[in-house]
Amino acid sequence: MNKLLAASVFVTCSLIAQASSDVNSLYAEQCGDCHGANLTGSAHGNALIGEAFREKWGRAGASALFAYQVSAMPPGNAASLSQAQHLALVQLMLDANEMSDAGLPSGETPAAFDSWSEAGSIDAIARSRSAFVNRRIEKFEAVTQNMLNDPPDGDWLSWRRTLDGQGYSPLTEINRSNVSRLQFAWSLAMRDGSNQGTPLAHNGILFLTHPDNVVQAVDGASGELIWEYAYPYPEGSKTLGGPQRNIAIYEDKVILATYDAALVAIDAQSGEPLWRTVKADWREGYTHTAGPIVGGGVILSGINGCERFKDGGCFITGHDPDTGEELWRTSTIALPGEPGGDTWGDTPPHFRAGSDTWIAGSYDRTLNLFYIGTSQAKPWVAPSRGMTTRDAALYTNSTLAIDPSTGKIVWYYQHIPGETIDMEVGFERILATVEGKRYIYTIGKDGILWQLAADNGTFVSLTETIQQNIFSNVDRETGELTYRKDIQEAQVGESFSACPGIYGGHNWQAMAYHPTSHALVIPLHQLCADMVGRPVPREEGGGGYGGDSRSYEMPGANGLLGKLVSIDARTLREQWSYEQRAMFMTGVLTTGGGLAFIGDLNRSFKAFDVENGKVLWETRLGAPTHGYPVTYTAGGRQYVAVQTGMGVFRALTAVISPDIYQPANGQAIYVFALEER
Repeated sequence: MNKLLAASVFVTCSLIAQASSDVNSLYAEQCGDCHGANLTGSAHGNALIGEAFREKWGRAGASALFAYQVSAMPPGNAASLSQAQHLALVQLMLDANEMSDAGLPSGETPAAFDSWSEAGSIDAIARSRSAFVNRRIEKFEAVTQNMLNDPPDGDWLSWRRTLDGQGYSPLTEINRSNVSRLQFAWSLAMRDGSNQGTPLAHNGILFLTHPDNVVQAVDGASGELIWEYAYPYPEGSKTLGGPQRNIAIYEDKVILATYDAALVAIDAQSGEPLWRTVKADWREGYTHTAGPIVGGGVILSGINGCERFKDGGCFITGHDPDTGEELWRTSTIALPGEPGGDTWGDTPPHFRAGSDTWIAGSYDRTLNLFYIGTSQAKPWVAPSRGMTTRDAALYTNSTLAIDPSTGKIVWYYQHIPGETIDMEVGFERILATVEGKRYIYTIGKDGILWQLAADNGTFVSLTETIQQNIFSNVDRETGELTYRKDIQEAQVGESFSACPGIYGGHNWQAMAYHPTSHALVIPLHQLCADMVGRPVPREEGGGGYGGDSRSYEMPGANGLLGKLVSIDARTLREQWSYEQRAMFMTGVLTTGGGLAFIGDLNRSFKAFDVENGKVLWETRLGAPTHGYPVTYTAGGRQYVAVQTGMGVFRALTAVISPDIYQPANGQAIYVFALEER
């Protein structure tokens, strides 16, 4: 049995076992409203038990029932369930009716008859139909490491376009002088969920990642779908609304990091799966919110779901692009007997939690180093994890520089040792050459912007981009931060306040660099929070975040929750800032046309003059913007794309901004171009 088939059989068997064990709750969630809690039917759905059911499906056969279930149920959303879940539901019906399961689920199946007994069933059948067949991308050009290092101007080949994480495109067709003529070109509906993705663009084709581990290839000029791949993840592995922040493309493969802690290679021409590699057991909480990048010919990725107590801890891996074989694994938790192992106090290895990697890293081709940020230790508050802020807990809240061929940590810089208030610095790492020297820039939830030497991690400088009261002292010469005394001494059950709060300040909405003006354009949230640590028992499988919080507007912000600031990368001085009521909800895109694009909670997508912060263009979309805007060329024309559709942030924004209408759906991609003349 080849590796791909073996992996497929393993996944299918695992999913069937999982779906079967949860079939009663699955039925209640997906079927009970229409067909009754006891399968007896209602005004909205036929009975799934009794003589009529047995007569119809006894004659057609179990395989036909399965085929109908897969194609039509739930009405209008048939693809939302895996085949294993459909199989479990069909088996439930057959068992309830004491019918044979012969022929289930393989073999030729006769077409099931549609029931046209009521108007509702007509609508359901119509919405479930889809005859779309995947096509191939003809004349596909393989993506080499050299292309990733230096992409064609019209391509967007990595999470932030270039491996240095700048979020900058050199395209100039759309610029300061003509952006006012930008018009809608096309849009495409997307799957429900936390729509934080980044489209990739190559030779005019968009590779679009949806919530639900769905990847599509779409014609970038027309929006026409070419192929779709839907990964059958197990129910329960999707967390936080299922953000899928990025995918990678390399050679002839699209690389997807899945909810169930695996990597999957998809044929970029056809959408067919090529290989699958499991990194960890999703049943232990492991998952992905960010995808990989490719540096030095190696697939580089982190992992999430490390807040629970378990032996495996958190880690970063390198994989072979041809086979998916794991080449190395590097722990982001320092263990006893290793360098930094004593920074966790007397905490045993399986109670050392956190140090997740929520965002894809960056790669420097000259230094051949992979840079990635880690999050804080878990539980959030130091006393909840049996520690104090004097326990540094390496390698949490750090920038790691890793050799992509071996996984060795070449250097690290810990931004906030012993972090105790969910102020992680685990976001983007921008690499930029400024006045002849190579630097890394990163920013955490506290709004502190850091500048490090890229070759050895030496602290260079920092600046506060937003009002903060967490640290009583911020040493700009050494980079040392000192917590406010009441925060440092707070015990379990003792509340304290913090500005910014746990949503930032800054969050996953990435800043971008504009090399001509040396500007780092940074989205910020003007929010504060009260926080209290809770007791967290030390037991296997326990752990978690261990804190409660309440967010509110930052005093002095006058209700203006969204802030966009431009910082000179040479001096770390502010060049301009812009404030508004609605929070900015996308990353920033900068262009050679002198523009900075960003979207917000109030469904607006804006273009700013990167030199002075003036709004040059804006449009209103169907839902709050989300994800990471990109720009690319197709058919010789420049396009700008942005996604919409809220995720878990809505738990905050619906409370903090009740005056702004926020539809719970509206996941889509919107694409714009200059009017044709």
